[in-house]
Amino acid sequence: MGLRIHFVVDPQGWFCMGLIIFVWLYNTLFVPKIILFPHYEEGHISAAAILCYYLFSLFCIASLLRASVADPGRLPENPKIPITEKDSWELCNKCNMMRPKRSHHCSRCGHCVRRMDHHCPWINNCVGEDNHWLFLQLCFYTELLSFYTLLLDFCHYYYFEPLRKVNADVFVFRHELALARISTFMGLIMLVGITGLFYTQLTGVFNDITSIEKLANCCEEISRPRKPWQQTFSEVFGTRWKILWFIPFRQRRPLRIPYHFANHV
Repeated sequence: MGLRIHFVVDPQGWFCMGLIIFVWLYNTLFVPKIILFPHYEEGHISAAAILCYYLFSLFCIASLLRASVADPGRLPENPKIPITEKDSWELCNKCNMMRPKRSHHCSRCGHCVRRMDHHCPWINNCVGEDNHWLFLQLCFYTELLSFYTLLLDFCHYYYFEPLRKVNADVFVFRHELALARISTFMGLIMLVGITGLFYTQLTGVFNDITSIEKLANCCEEISRPRKPWQQTFSEVFGTRWKILWFIPFRQRRPLRIPYHFANHV
């Protein structure tokens, strides 16, 4: 099943997403030029270090773009309610449409989203049932890329041997220290912010509770019977196979697992 395209017209979201793309583009351009390629040419690092950096960078931007344009689980105007699920649907008091329980109305997007977690301005999209797995992948690869960037910045000044050759790019050579410090600052901000966000998201999936439900302190939702964590993660990622949860460029297939799933894993 392919990803359904969902595009949100929101200037604030475009600005926030533009900042993220700028940070990614800055580090993808300057970190290899300042650190990776010069040290590789002088034999201080192997080609594997360069390959890993570009792979993390590719997975990060791919996850960002996919999460930003993927349909989060928007409900159609006239949804077809299965007969067996009529009791689990309710009326939205904002758009006057029937929706499944645990759906929420996004005031910024103007529609209801199934199992909506929150609206994220950094991807200019809601995080819901159909793209939550992509948002988790984005957090995962952003954290890897930020940590790797900080590690390279640290090794460049405190571990690697000094470079003997002068960088051919005059601008990079003259402003190397400033460019590296900016990269370190961006890496720290991204790593700290994403670590906190990723932890919050993982605990939410683990406990089968969305960010909106946490903020609303909804007793009815929180008092639901606790599902096994394998079931909740499998439902979010669309597969029982844990090794596939953070594999990029795959498609998610809706997965509904019975409560006794824990007895079969």
